[in-house]
Amino acid sequence: MGALVGLSFSGAIGLTFLLLSCALEQYGVYWPLFVLFFYVLAPIPTFISRRLSDDSDVASNACRELAYFLTTGIVVSAFALPIIMARRAVIQLGACGLVMAGNIVIFVTILGFFLGFGGGDDFS
Repeated sequence: MGALVGLSFSGAIGLTFLLLSCALEQYGVYWPLFVLFFYVLAPIPTFISRRLSDDSDVASNACRELAYFLTTGIVVSAFALPIIMARRAVIQLGACGLVMAGNIVIFVTILGFFLGFGGGDDFS
């Protein structure tokens, strides 16, 4: 129960950083909210690979390795998008910093979820 509350709290902190990068008066643009797509997409490959692959103790599983690769691409894209927007002067550097802080907190929260609750489901 405590882990779930901690994950909820850290997710709320990460989203607060993201919303501050948009809503503060000196930044005033809502382009950084496109990072939300990456937050939704990041766990999907891992969910699919855990559902499709067997739980054998093989050193390498191709489905799981592909899921890790796709997840890594999604996470890198979530960090790259605000940097590109800041370089093109679509958002300010302060907003980019707040989005980066939010990205770190959100992705650590997603990692914490998989480490804490990723042991398998009861329906298999």
